[in-house]
Amino acid sequence: MKINSEIEIINLIKEDEWMMEILNAAKKLKLPDWWICAGFVRSKLWDTIHDFEKRTPLSDVDVIYFDCTNVEESNEKSIEKQLIKCMPNIPWSVKNQARMHVINNLPAYSSAVDGIANFPETATALGVKLDEEDNVLLAAPHGFNDVIQLMIKPTPRFETTKELITIYEDRIRKKNWSSIWPMISISKMRND
Repeated sequence: MKINSEIEIINLIKEDEWMMEILNAAKKLKLPDWWICAGFVRSKLWDTIHDFEKRTPLSDVDVIYFDCTNVEESNEKSIEKQLIKCMPNIPWSVKNQARMHVINNLPAYSSAVDGIANFPETATALGVKLDEEDNVLLAAPHGFNDVIQLMIKPTPRFETTKELITIYEDRIRKKNWSSIWPMISISKMRND
């Protein structure tokens, strides 16, 4: 199935009971500036485009939020426990984007969406959440063309230094996405 627009992406998510149940569980926590991101969105789109009848299992469901007032990792673990209590069969992973910039030695992020913008691949730099009226909102700081065109390429940040390029390239090798979704293509990095 071809996906052509943001509205089609949102409708796919709205029509997926499992995804909506997960979004509702995260919304109930009332986290500041929260999103569910990365593979949760990307895998749904790639599965749909590949006409898979069964959902590709996720290694985790990434819930992110932005809270400068409490950047302790223990707080993230506490939130994970709340989500596990609500939906124990989901592999929850919770990260506060107010502290995640230190992982790749980047400047501090200004919001959760800024954190998403600094994910390694544009096809993964996606997030969804529910607003107060339960409308599905999509965050795609680098657009959604790469994900729906099955193209993996680095976000602009991950083209800036040899260290970040290496992180991107290592992730591509380790994830081996083309073994799951054979129609994807991977952008080659420039050789500097």
